[in-house]
Amino acid sequence: MNTIDALLMQKLFLAGANNISNNKEYINELNVFPVPDGDTGTNMTLTIMAAAADVREQTEPTIDSLAKAISGGSLKGARGNSGVILSQIFRGFCKDIRGKKELTLVDIVSGFERGVETAYKAVMKPKEGTILTVARGISEKAKELLMEDEDYPMVEFAEQVVAYGEEGLEHTPELLPVLAEAGVVDSGGQGLIEILRGVLTALKGGTVELAGADQPVRLARGAGMLEEVPKARPVFGAASGKEDISTADIKFGYCTEFIILLEKELPDEEVERIKEYLLSIGDSLVCVADEELVKVHVHTNHPGLAFEKALEYGQLTRMKIDNMREEHSERVEIEQRRAKEQEEAFKQIKLDRKGTAESSKSSQEKPQKPQKKYGFISIAAGSGLEEIMREIGVDHVISGGQTMNPSTEDILRAVDEVNAGTVFVLPNNKNIILAANQAASLCNDKKVLVIPSRTIPQGISAMIAFSDDAAPDENQRNMNYAIENVKTGEVTFSVRDTSVDGNSILKGDIMGITDSGISAVGPGIPDVTEQMLDKMMDEDASLITIYYGEDTTEEDAKQLEEKIAEKYPDVELELHFGGQPIYYYIISVE
Repeated sequence: MNTIDALLMQKLFLAGANNISNNKEYINELNVFPVPDGDTGTNMTLTIMAAAADVREQTEPTIDSLAKAISGGSLKGARGNSGVILSQIFRGFCKDIRGKKELTLVDIVSGFERGVETAYKAVMKPKEGTILTVARGISEKAKELLMEDEDYPMVEFAEQVVAYGEEGLEHTPELLPVLAEAGVVDSGGQGLIEILRGVLTALKGGTVELAGADQPVRLARGAGMLEEVPKARPVFGAASGKEDISTADIKFGYCTEFIILLEKELPDEEVERIKEYLLSIGDSLVCVADEELVKVHVHTNHPGLAFEKALEYGQLTRMKIDNMREEHSERVEIEQRRAKEQEEAFKQIKLDRKGTAESSKSSQEKPQKPQKKYGFISIAAGSGLEEIMREIGVDHVISGGQTMNPSTEDILRAVDEVNAGTVFVLPNNKNIILAANQAASLCNDKKVLVIPSRTIPQGISAMIAFSDDAAPDENQRNMNYAIENVKTGEVTFSVRDTSVDGNSILKGDIMGITDSGISAVGPGIPDVTEQMLDKMMDEDASLITIYYGEDTTEEDAKQLEEKIAEKYPDVELELHFGGQPIYYYIISVE
């Protein structure tokens, strides 16, 4: 085999996509911070699957049609930093191979080299010991082999390149001390290797099918140590670090609800496949569908798997997860109320869509409002935080954050909906900034300025610093300055045993995480929160703002407020309901 034609390229790409999907939980477990967030494996899988959907549908592919699908699909579907970097590798590779009828080794090596260059340029401060290092090593090895022999047997060439990439991956802890401390290799680099392993399998004539939800996958337990465990750990959900003694009979612990905004109408058999999958990971299923929406209620131990399956069909809204083991005594009442709320929401979304369609038809009779000078988009999770954002002037709030990083396309859609000449985007999460920047680069009809806010408090401070009378560039400078003068602390729970920032952490421990890393660890939420805040305070602090989450009662939040007020009587104190999942408290100090 000396060349790769379009049909083989299609097969190779889909095999790589399937392989990373099959191993995404293994990749998730490599993440250094044991926080229940939208992890690397999930983000890279959703990114490549956004491209795979179009690639799979092509019955008569060409190199150009596949390049367009891979580049465009992954760019718009990119989630998280790892997903954006992966999409940039694909983008550079696909640009380089366009116009080819088939690919030689020279084409492949040149394309991968350009992909690595494109990815490095997309990251403002590239860090070694990451997916970038692994990709560059693979590219250099490929060039070395090519210089030895342009007619190198393709399968043997691929075997050597992948083996070299695996070796480079094992050395990533030497380049990033935090990886060495946690005893893991880089998760993004592992994701890239899983894609290449799938490609190699297909190149050798094998197949890589998508694994079922109940199949075992490899989970990391330290560098070089693997064990087989049932698939998969929850990526999303709430926990309190304590057990409820009256819930032994609850088989599936999370009441999970959401609505899918369909990209296209689903045939009845496809709806049945969704139901079959959800029943394979849970029970108490209610699934109602029409031509535009699918409403789902299911009890499961793996809400993340339900979300990921749903994302194959469209965007998600009205997502809700209740930990029934914590709320056992009120479960029936809560589910009935939530079911009613979701049903009303389901109807309201249909009415909204109908109203949008009717509004579009009558646009000549009712002209659009004049375009605003400035518009604002913010990413936030939690009804309270979303309301706060709207109150301070945000036009469109994208529901997401730690538990689900929005894609580049999600941000582009939001930009399109904001009727303004200049649109400011507040990611409010360091893992969303690259996707926001990518969206800005793809938007041609509006000026999009990304304020690199890494936390919700930074986003709020940036909005307060905005002035309608200032020019866009001046506002950008002022907002950037504002986010650098805010300290943020977040209190959550650990999903696994690990060692980070000198802290030995056990699964279920409460953690206080500040801008500089994990600053407090312990068994109790109030104690850890106070310890974390103590380390955030200095003589210049004049304002403490507390946002309490959906798993924190108002009574507990007020008790914490009283303790903090007593300890820091000269500092102004504010308490707000944030409603955020995962994080019991988000605290800012200014």
